[in-house]
Amino acid sequence: MAEAIVSKQNENTSQRSLQIVVFKLGQEEYGLRIDQIKEVVITPTITRMPQTPSYVKGVANIRGNVIAIFDLEDRFNLQRNEAQLSGKKYTLVVESEDFKMGLLVNEVPNTISVNASDLDESVGIIADANAEVNYIKGIIKTGTRLIILIDIFKVVDQELTTNLKKATAA
Repeated sequence: MAEAIVSKQNENTSQRSLQIVVFKLGQEEYGLRIDQIKEVVITPTITRMPQTPSYVKGVANIRGNVIAIFDLEDRFNLQRNEAQLSGKKYTLVVESEDFKMGLLVNEVPNTISVNASDLDESVGIIADANAEVNYIKGIIKTGTRLIILIDIFKVVDQELTTNLKKATAA
């Protein structure tokens, strides 16, 4: 009886679908759960802010909201190719209960649906070895593609989160 229950739970997990927004950073594909993204917009004018880390490009006005704009390639120390040096064309607007922020990307991201069983969460070993990478939720294997699934809210550290709340409070 217990084996039947475990088997049924495994079936439900493998049949559950995840909606992932996929975008390129450097040479790799990254993904965010679709529920972490509010919208995708053409990157507006960015106003630089003093004394911020290099990956915080500044703030921008998006639909009447002043939000911090992040460059994850800088945050993750990723190598850019020549085509990417001309500037980021799109911004993923991410929203939490406490703040909104924008993530710069070069191309319009696409959305894919994957089975939960396609997500390999064993990369937790990497996160345990290095606290800096605890934002990696797992690797999605779909066809020949490997997509690094991240939790964007863990990318932003607590101190920066506090500063974002102050900077964008209106």
